[in-house]
Amino acid sequence: MGFNISNFLNSKSKNHKMNDFQDLDHLDGLSVSAISANLYKTPRDDLVMFYFREGANFASVYTKSKIVSENIKWNINQKTKKIFSLLVNTRNANAFTGDQGYKSIQNIAGVISRELTDKQKHDEDEPKIIRSKNILFGCTGTIGETFPEQKIITKIPDLIKNIKYTQNKFIWMKAALGIMTTDTQPKVAMEECYIGKTLVKIYGIAKGSGMIHPNLATTLGYIFTDADLSNDILKKLLNKNIETTFNAISCDGDTSTNDMVSIFSTGQAVHKKINSFNDKILKDFDQSLHRTLLSLAKRIVADGEGASKFITININDTKTEFDAKTIAFSIANSPLVKTAIAGEDPNWGRVIMAIGKAQVPIKIDKIAILFGNISIVKKGKIDPNYNESEVAEYMKNQNIEINIKIGTGKKSFTVYTMDLTKKYIEINADYRS
Repeated sequence: MGFNISNFLNSKSKNHKMNDFQDLDHLDGLSVSAISANLYKTPRDDLVMFYFREGANFASVYTKSKIVSENIKWNINQKTKKIFSLLVNTRNANAFTGDQGYKSIQNIAGVISRELTDKQKHDEDEPKIIRSKNILFGCTGTIGETFPEQKIITKIPDLIKNIKYTQNKFIWMKAALGIMTTDTQPKVAMEECYIGKTLVKIYGIAKGSGMIHPNLATTLGYIFTDADLSNDILKKLLNKNIETTFNAISCDGDTSTNDMVSIFSTGQAVHKKINSFNDKILKDFDQSLHRTLLSLAKRIVADGEGASKFITININDTKTEFDAKTIAFSIANSPLVKTAIAGEDPNWGRVIMAIGKAQVPIKIDKIAILFGNISIVKKGKIDPNYNESEVAEYMKNQNIEINIKIGTGKKSFTVYTMDLTKKYIEINADYRS
């Protein structure tokens, strides 16, 4: 069954209903549209446009893969201070498509720029000329397939005609569903905060379920705010907060060709001008942005392909944060650890293995391991009060927490992951079927 809003409303997948999600509503300066370009065999929304009538400041972070999609190349090549549109398609990654893929993006950008310029002339008192360089693209789906340029171009007029200048929860959900691939549920998050005495909104949507591992993963994450922040400040805020959110998750240890997380600032909220990233007036916004990104990142892990467990790995007392992060991901990406947790097996020896293979300095006589609050290893030895049946009972929980102290310093890092089940294999074996 193809994903669309009616499917979602009728779906019992993971027992989620419309009222389980936050009430994202209108955000000044942003318009949204989602339609089907028939990119899937079964009709569903697969093309989503975000339109900024006055333009938006922006910042993005992209995949660190040495092979990147053609839309990522396009985005990096556009040297502009304002973005007027973001177009996201699913089903086709536009990766390993060469000149055809890049020229398709170029051609689609030309069509969008002309259509939106005409819309400006029709709707605005002071219309702006929107150029190809003012348009960004997000692509997700299968690698190496010819990019469906004509299917997308054919639908651009309808997509722009259907733009909604006022959003509500229904429209946000439609957009979040429209960018999904193997996801079983949409990912939306929101925060409200203050810059000075001005209330500011931060809204976000994301997709991601498999091929998830820093840097970023097969994740598309889009954050929208009505705050008035420069590109430079947005970039610094995003770079700071991405490390402990989208770069702190892993589903299967694979990094995609298409990852991007972007933040867009419409500037419609009237507040004191912010000249510095270090301005104390940004503290509430900074913390709210982190919560929004972390909520989306956690939703991606919780919806990991075939996942039955959400796993939090806390590494503490290391010499450096890098050491803590290395150990955490060594555990998070271990198939043996992940399958043990899927089988609800309290096989803590596999965690010991993953710590050792991380090649990080440790002090064995200071290592402590707890599953939840249950002590397993204490001062480098099995806790004399260890009771395996107690841990086995704990492993039945949907949320599993592994807490580890290394004993070489005072730094820490937390990683979020999921278990590895037979369903993961089924999903990926049948991905292109």
